[in-house]
Amino acid sequence: MACTFNTIALIGKYKSPEIAEPLLALAQYLQQRGVRVLVDQLTASHVARNRLEVLSLEEAGRIADLAIVIGGDGTMLNIARTLAPYDVALVGVNQGRLGFLTDISMDSMLETIGAMLDGNYVAESRMLLASQLQRGASTLLEVLAFNDASISKGADGGLIELEVRIDGEFLYTLRADGLIVSTPTGSTAYALSAGGPILHPALSVFVLVPVCPHTLSNRPIAVSAEADIEVLMRRCADARLHYDSHSHMELQPGDRIRVRRYPRSIRLLHPVGHNYYGMLREKLHWSETL
Repeated sequence: MACTFNTIALIGKYKSPEIAEPLLALAQYLQQRGVRVLVDQLTASHVARNRLEVLSLEEAGRIADLAIVIGGDGTMLNIARTLAPYDVALVGVNQGRLGFLTDISMDSMLETIGAMLDGNYVAESRMLLASQLQRGASTLLEVLAFNDASISKGADGGLIELEVRIDGEFLYTLRADGLIVSTPTGSTAYALSAGGPILHPALSVFVLVPVCPHTLSNRPIAVSAEADIEVLMRRCADARLHYDSHSHMELQPGDRIRVRRYPRSIRLLHPVGHNYYGMLREKLHWSETL
């Protein structure tokens, strides 16, 4: 069967020399199948004495039909944000520990990817959020996030106070250690640890999860992904804003955080037989006997 992807970018975990051997093995396999193989510059710096075509990550995104990411979920989050504007399908090979997004094992990498190149895969769409941090008339930060935007208290340990509006309508004033605005993908990350629900990735919603709220009636709430979420900082107490743990900014009273759905989605490809609920059982160790 003809390969369904003609140009493939290989991207490895940052500062991980150990990805060199499996990446070169995968590159050789793909080239033997007649695929044009690209490698981003950071990955190439860990793969000595190779003759692979090296481009920036953005240049590879413009050219590639598929990007294969070797690393953990953190690596996939970073690459997904960067490649989101280019509509590149993503496949994850798990070098990390948990692997909600990178679900192909190193041991079966060549066999599994070979089957996927023959068209045997399951595709799914994942939403991202687009957020702005506004201070007065200025926009200080514009960020894409795959998991979440989170506001957290600072080093002094004091409660923060914020006001939340949905589509301009007042929702509540919250005094807490923080607030997480999560996509369905992020519902199994920080939001889950803070007591939020697990959301199926096909759902078109955001979930707002208070972190240690001062009033126990402040509970997680799901809102439409088409909503315009606005958070106004009232009392900051050295509060900070984080996106997927990669971009951050210190907050001041009067700052506004806006969250909307990013217009493009991420396409993740999985091996045939992939099942979200089965993945949850495996990763979260459900139904195990003690």
